[in-house]
Amino acid sequence: MTDLLIHSMSEFSSLIMPCLDEAKVASISEIGSEFGGMSRTLADHCEANGGTLTCIDPEPAEGFAGWAGALSHVEHRAMPSLEALQHCTAADAWFVDGDHNYYTVLHELTSIDALQKQADRPLLAFLHDVSWPCARRDFYYAPDRIPQEWRHPHSYEAGVRLDTDKAVPGRGLRGMGHFAVALHSGGERNGVLSAVEDFLAQADTEERPLYYVHVPAVLGLGIIFDASADWSRALAEFLLPYHGNPLIARLEENRLRNYLEVIDWQDRDNDRRS
Repeated sequence: MTDLLIHSMSEFSSLIMPCLDEAKVASISEIGSEFGGMSRTLADHCEANGGTLTCIDPEPAEGFAGWAGALSHVEHRAMPSLEALQHCTAADAWFVDGDHNYYTVLHELTSIDALQKQADRPLLAFLHDVSWPCARRDFYYAPDRIPQEWRHPHSYEAGVRLDTDKAVPGRGLRGMGHFAVALHSGGERNGVLSAVEDFLAQADTEERPLYYVHVPAVLGLGIIFDASADWSRALAEFLLPYHGNPLIARLEENRLRNYLEVIDWQDRDNDRRS
């Protein structure tokens, strides 16, 4: 079922790569490599610009570690992001596409921001899954890594639908044992977009303003960047047509409804066969 859904951050390359060029990005840190689709694109960019790519992922897809180990300008850190960030330094750009829940994303952004401030370097961060289904609902690849007081009731078997806040047992978009979903969406400290908003509420100040762009396609791309950077105006002008674009959002909703209908059809067919 997953193969039917365009879901990789690499789908945004036509937006991301011009931003990297405009900001003169050489070295990049990436959280969440999974199958390495975006990682390979970023590695080529770093090599062409004399920089390095640091990939943080405790359990990437088979073959990823070997690919990274064969390249002198790529480093793979096989540990959870919040642990790895304790040993990282500032980068020209960050990509955040790891564990899609409030606790992890909020603390990733806070740690990244601290590293950039310590080095007196502007913040440029690209985040995936800021739209449905993770915007207001936690997804957990490893629930035990989330402190209990931050972790919502969740299920590996339940799925999510567009028109209900409650997870549905054995139906809808679900992890099939690979990840768990929070049983309810919304409320405090729930979801990736909620984490982004709360981070911005504390980090965006008059002394150091931040811009945020939300591209409502392919599960959502969020871009946070330092408004004081000399390249910020060019990025803002380039990205503005895509920010909250209602037509793009409507097309995304349509493709998700079609995909969910396919899942429902498959589930009904499986029910008949069992």
